[in-house]
Amino acid sequence: MADYTTIDDPSAHFQIKIWTGNATSRTIALDSNSTMQPDFSWVKSRSNAYENYLENSSSGTDKYIRSNRSSAQDNGTVVTYNSTGFGIGSGAENNEDSTTNVGWFWKGNGGTRSTFTESGDNPGGGYQVNTTAGFSIVDYTGTGGAGTISHGLTAKPEFIMVKRTSGTADWNVYHAANTSAPETDYLRLNLTNATSDATRWNDTAPTTSVFSVGTDDAVNGDASTYLAFVFAPKQGFSKFGKYVGNGASDAAPSTLGPFIYTGFSPALVIIKKTSAVDSWYLFDNKRAGYDPAVYRLYGESTSAETGGTNNTIQFTSNGFKVRFHGGSLNESGGDYVYMAWAEQPFVSSTDTNSIPATAR
Repeated sequence: MADYTTIDDPSAHFQIKIWTGNATSRTIALDSNSTMQPDFSWVKSRSNAYENYLENSSSGTDKYIRSNRSSAQDNGTVVTYNSTGFGIGSGAENNEDSTTNVGWFWKGNGGTRSTFTESGDNPGGGYQVNTTAGFSIVDYTGTGGAGTISHGLTAKPEFIMVKRTSGTADWNVYHAANTSAPETDYLRLNLTNATSDATRWNDTAPTTSVFSVGTDDAVNGDASTYLAFVFAPKQGFSKFGKYVGNGASDAAPSTLGPFIYTGFSPALVIIKKTSAVDSWYLFDNKRAGYDPAVYRLYGESTSAETGGTNNTIQFTSNGFKVRFHGGSLNESGGDYVYMAWAEQPFVSSTDTNSIPATAR
């Protein structure tokens, strides 16, 4: 069986934490199998209509950007990083008394960057990379001329989120499964728009060493600064793919919603409809009601967590299943891309008799 994992313990590289605010400064431990110091965090209030806050250790946790806005990087601290998790202040929006919150945390390289210099139209900057988990945080300064940017992964990225930090611009997202020619198209994380066609990626697919950018200010304005969060798939740990809706639900006896095989039991799944206007849906296995995952948050919106029987998915030992019909997740003939990270692999790295990995 070829579906054994390259990472037996995904919690060494990615973890999720939920907490209830108490308006008191404190340290919160990430409490899965492995101790992990984060380098990239995405924090969202579940109970309140607050921002989606993204921080990283390359920029420093005294700065943040927001997935639901086009605005520049701002000064301020949402969480700080430590060797066992994160700290949160008494006045933090995501620590107000009795509020509920969630954070998704990725490991990079402890804030240590490798630098690359500007060469002609190729921007200069740096990256910190976790090649084991297929993740890098890239910072660069634009040139205004189409060029390439080093990502350090030694593998082809399949999911890239780019944000201009020095000024206002929409997020630009590359996904390798987006349409038949993904290098010509992009999505916008802060908007619900369907796929757009423009030369954000200079009509060039990423390679094992670089990704390409065109001349638009959103990705490569002269002297503007940018952050890119770059992901390559890792067997048994992460997968970035697509599916086509069939309009069916598990409630119908003769037809069922799509099943998407990932090769692992997911911890986090993000889904975006690419063929029409719709939200960026975030589902995880830590919030109540994840089997099926009826509670969802939205990458482009400050909205609080919502739930209900519509627009749900169910995590399985080797993927996820779309449980209900409807345009947001399962319109007949609708195109969808997904991003998924593992709770545990379906098969361990030893692949002994193709035995599934031990559950936690």
